[in-house]
Amino acid sequence: MNNQIKKKESILRNNGFQTIIASLLCIIIGLLIGYIVLLIINPSGAGEAITAILKNFFYYPSEVAVKKYFGTTLVKASALLMCSLSVLFAYKVGLFNIGAAGQYVIGAGACLYFGLQLKMPWYVCLIAAVVSAAIVGGISGLLKAYFNVNEVISCIMLNWIGLYSVNMLLTKVKDASTPYTKPLSSTNKSALLPNAGLDKLFANNEFVTIGLVLSVVMAIVVWVILEKTKFGYELKATGLNKNAAKYCGMREKRNIILTMVIAGGLAGLGAGIFYLTGIEQWMVQQTTVPAMGFNGIAAAFLGGSSPIGAIFSSYFIQHITSGGTYVDKTMYCTQISDLISAFIIYLCGFVLFFKMWLNRFLNKREEKRLAKEQKGGEA
Repeated sequence: MNNQIKKKESILRNNGFQTIIASLLCIIIGLLIGYIVLLIINPSGAGEAITAILKNFFYYPSEVAVKKYFGTTLVKASALLMCSLSVLFAYKVGLFNIGAAGQYVIGAGACLYFGLQLKMPWYVCLIAAVVSAAIVGGISGLLKAYFNVNEVISCIMLNWIGLYSVNMLLTKVKDASTPYTKPLSSTNKSALLPNAGLDKLFANNEFVTIGLVLSVVMAIVVWVILEKTKFGYELKATGLNKNAAKYCGMREKRNIILTMVIAGGLAGLGAGIFYLTGIEQWMVQQTTVPAMGFNGIAAAFLGGSSPIGAIFSSYFIQHITSGGTYVDKTMYCTQISDLISAFIIYLCGFVLFFKMWLNRFLNKREEKRLAKEQKGGEA
């Protein structure tokens, strides 16, 4: 009997198990609150609306259409995954990279400029996106390491600097008849990421490229770096206590800067993976930072700050976000799915709270069990 209890407690204490249970609770509660909001707005269509959001591409009766739009959702989720990795990589080192959105913007501007203006091939455009975003991330890291400027403040400022700088830069490659940049498919096909046969798996969806595989590979690489390498250990040690890390001989300033450089590069890679598919063009007159970077925060914490968990949470966030386009527009706006995502974002803090509460509960139960066994032994 005791062995069964211990086995059960070992499962409950497993970090991965706790993260999965807590994340599922966040999702269920978030969807429930969203459903209540739908009922308040228009109770007659609430059931159909929440169903449409959850179904997303399954809304289509045709199998071909389902496969095609599933591929599109995966393309967007792969970019979101990279932003999520950017946020959680910095978070593991004790930094909050709210600048993933701005770094994503810089990466988008760099890859599109290299592709449309300089007519470079896709791999050069992708490198440009990573390097430029990494430099921007490094600026925040530099300010934090040497001047103790809070990374949240510097990142927010750089988000807006990046947005308007990219708008001005991409004005040079703007389409004459629209507010968007020229399409890569008609301007420079060599800048498009290769499909490598993946498009055929999704009903010849031309937007499904090697970027999909690359994003998953990067998630695994980030997990290996953080959990299995000396370099990752030093970064996390710096995040826990930079003074102690310095005392142990670690170069804490270098680690902070390097962390933000890597985080920025990941966000830039996400932009390259997304825009070099040709799925969207950049609107040079936009006045808001794309939501992809901010949604990465939700995906990072919903996945329990785990690179592997972020793969699944990024897909889920993108799934319900895209599902908002299928709600009845006469009753609700498409942004209702963003509202539900926002509820889940706020509930993401519950993941850490639940794990802390569960561990305390298990500790108290174990103390009571040990005290009971001790009394029994004395008797």
